[in-house]
Amino acid sequence: MIPLLAIVAASGTGKTTLLKQLIPLLSERGVRCGLIKHTHHDMEIDKPGKDSYELRKAGADQVIVASQQRWALMTETSAADTLDLHYLASRMDESKLDLILIEGFKGEAVPKIVLYRHEPGKPFPDGLDEHVIALASDILLECRVPLLDLNAVDTVVDFIAQWREKQRRSAGTE
Repeated sequence: MIPLLAIVAASGTGKTTLLKQLIPLLSERGVRCGLIKHTHHDMEIDKPGKDSYELRKAGADQVIVASQQRWALMTETSAADTLDLHYLASRMDESKLDLILIEGFKGEAVPKIVLYRHEPGKPFPDGLDEHVIALASDILLECRVPLLDLNAVDTVVDFIAQWREKQRRSAGTE
């Protein structure tokens, strides 16, 4: 199984900004990254008027749109369905990835790095559970896990690369 690593924080803390910096740096080190992003918004990746949109709206529960450059699977879910992170990760091609980064899903029992930016009136993040492997912040904090400098992306990349290597060794996939 590909290691999962969640980047979690309050909205507006910079999860996407950090991931946009991490992914190319990890890629430079030969780490092939996948990404699962959680959103609380109703999202539409297809557009009205496009054939794939019309066919999905006609009742197809799953639609794959494919071209020579990329493909995407769209699956309809009922409002009652609970998102299953491990199921979503299992849809990714393990032969093409070394690590799946996750934006959000802070309640999941997966390794996570919590981000915290000090802003007046902004509380310290809750959810520092047993799955938190590091805290990345822009201020010095005392915590039970490694503290990473949120403004020094290279140190976050170093930490993730070392963590991933430990995961590989413990899984026996050296």
